[in-house]
Amino acid sequence: MKNVTITLPDEIARRAKVFAAERNTSVSRFVGELLAERLETELGYRKSMNQWLARKPTVINESKSTYPRRDELYE
Repeated sequence: MKNVTITLPDEIARRAKVFAAERNTSVSRFVGELLAERLETELGYRKSMNQWLARKPTVINESKSTYPRRDELYE
C-alpha cells in the first residue's frame, strides 16, 4: 500500500470527513475507492473504444448508387 498526500479545500475536506464517518470508513479509503472506480471505468471505456475502432468498416450502400438528398427524404 502506498501513501499519497492530497490537498483539498477546507470545505471539501470537512464534507469528505463527514461523508466517510457516516459510512464507517476513512477519508483515505473513501478516496481510494473513488479512484479505483474511476480508473476501472476509464479502462473499460478505452477497451471498448479500441474494440470499436478495430472493427472493419461496414459497407452501407452496396449498390454504389447515390444517396437521396435531404429535401427528397422529407417530401
